[in-house]
Amino acid sequence: MLIRPIESSQEIEAASELLRLAYWSKRVSDPATLSALVQRSQLALVAIEDGNVIGFLRGLTDGIFNGYISMLVVAEAHRGKGVGSALVRAAIGENKEMTWVLRAGNESVGAFYEKLGFSTSRVAMERRGQRD
Repeated sequence: MLIRPIESSQEIEAASELLRLAYWSKRVSDPATLSALVQRSQLALVAIEDGNVIGFLRGLTDGIFNGYISMLVVAEAHRGKGVGSALVRAAIGENKEMTWVLRAGNESVGAFYEKLGFSTSRVAMERRGQRD
C-alpha cells in the first residue's frame, strides 16, 4: 500500500465514490465539490493498492502547531487492515508540538482515534454550519 498526496481527477472521483459509499453523499455527491475541497486543503492524501484508491484523508494545517482532520474514509473491504491508521499517521507526521483535532461525529470511531493518540477534548467549541 502506498500513501501519497492525491494527484488526479480520477483519484478525486474515486475518493468521492468512497465517501458516497460511506454515506457522506450529501456533502460531496458532486466530484467537482470534492475537487474544490481538495484544492483548498493543505492535506489531501490517498491510500493506493494495486492502482486503486482504497482510502482518502483530507485536512487543514498550518504545519507548525495546529491541524484538523476533516475527512477520513476507507473502502469497506479494507477496513480494519491499518489503512486508516496509515493515512492518519502520514497526515500528522512526527512533530510532537502539533495539536491535531477532528470531529468524530460517529461514536464508533472514538476507539480508532484513541489508538492513534487522540483523546476526547473538553476545550473545543464549534459553530455548526446549516445542513439540509
